[in-house]
Amino acid sequence: MGLNLVINMNIQELLVIDDSDLLVHQVQGEWATKNTKILPYLYHVQELMKRFTKIEFKHVHRIQNEFADVLATLSSMIQHPDKNFIDPITVKIHNQPAYCAHIEEETDGKPWFHDIKEYLARGEYPEQANHTQKYTMRRLSNHFFQSGGTLYRKTPDLGLLRCVDAKEASRLLEEIHARTCGPYMNGFVLAKKILRAGYFWMTMKTDCILYV
Repeated sequence: MGLNLVINMNIQELLVIDDSDLLVHQVQGEWATKNTKILPYLYHVQELMKRFTKIEFKHVHRIQNEFADVLATLSSMIQHPDKNFIDPITVKIHNQPAYCAHIEEETDGKPWFHDIKEYLARGEYPEQANHTQKYTMRRLSNHFFQSGGTLYRKTPDLGLLRCVDAKEASRLLEEIHARTCGPYMNGFVLAKKILRAGYFWMTMKTDCILYV
């Protein structure tokens, strides 16, 4: 909001002083931004920065910024007149969990990796597979390894992840998310925890995000 204000005032050179050391380093690209919720704001600020001929960000300690903190507290207490109308934000509250069947069960009763297992074991393609599908099957099979009837996904560090079907994937989602700090876990973290536990299925990242 502050950057938009000075852009409207046609200011070309700007010094931005902020008491958040994290924010200053992230905007300047010195620190990585891992929180996916903050990324859209960061990208928006970086786009606004292009509107200036010169812009600099400087960190100031909170103890040196007490007056600004007091002003911010006072402004939040002011009752605005009706003419300054602010559009409301609609919030929907669900009476029950939004997820139910969070992973689609296989309609034919076979796991998603059935065709890959058959190709690795017998070198056979699925029935009625065309040239493109056969090429895709050969390319996919390079990333998998079969041992004792169990299929594993190869990882770049030469590790192995056990492939699971939809039923077992649903169980893993519920069990791992129910552990300590589960309620504070986002979908990406949940997917990483499942990978570290040694399991894999093709749609796991999307399923984890939808589940959370």
